[in-house]
Amino acid sequence: MKKTITVLLTVSGALLVAAAPAQAAAKDPVRALKAEMVAGHGVRFTETANWSDGLDTLQAYTNKGVFQFGKKGPVGYDIASIAYDDAKDRAISIGRNTYYSGEYVADFLPKGKTWFRFEGGGAMPFLYAQVLNPAEPATLSALLAKGTRAGRKVTGKITFKDLDKVSPWFSGSDLSDWAGDTEVSYTLTLTSAGLVSKLSSSFRAKGTKNEYADFEGDIIEVDTRYTGWGGKVSVKAPDPKTVTGNSSG
Repeated sequence: MKKTITVLLTVSGALLVAAAPAQAAAKDPVRALKAEMVAGHGVRFTETANWSDGLDTLQAYTNKGVFQFGKKGPVGYDIASIAYDDAKDRAISIGRNTYYSGEYVADFLPKGKTWFRFEGGGAMPFLYAQVLNPAEPATLSALLAKGTRAGRKVTGKITFKDLDKVSPWFSGSDLSDWAGDTEVSYTLTLTSAGLVSKLSSSFRAKGTKNEYADFEGDIIEVDTRYTGWGGKVSVKAPDPKTVTGNSSG
């Protein structure tokens, strides 16, 4: 009996040792992301954006969208949003233009038009969206470098100034004009394949300007979940007949 137990322990120990390298081998998230960068493919996401003054918290927006990939990163997105008061908006970015419909641009739409076009594409559509874009390889690399990894979670902080250097999603947005030392706290959750499945971020507004001045000191929190990495995606511009506004050509 004693001999049998000894043999079992020896065999079990050997199995554990053999399995150790596979368990210890950490997936490279940036390499995993780049492997998904195939034209016509992308990733889907859903998110909740909250506003807080430090005392009260309000669910400001829920967003549901998709990023379409090119060979080096996202080349387009289509995002549908619902505000706290049930107002609906949609933003489509493709090429060098971004198109908006819904409550956000309702006052700018002449009769017969349902979309307003702005020059400049690829940037985050508005304040209540995820400020960090882990679908951008350079951005994901920066978040990993500045964060601390424990298992499948990466926790860290990054400033607007540093984000502006690596992220077209951020640098083309209105928030790039805010104080560069604004600090974003974040937690990334990775899948076993090294892809991002969840991203939570928060920052306190500072150095805001123009229409955002009233946000000074407010806290924006966004919780985003990503699914379907590498699935087929097709982001298309709206029918030109329904569009008004400016175009970069």
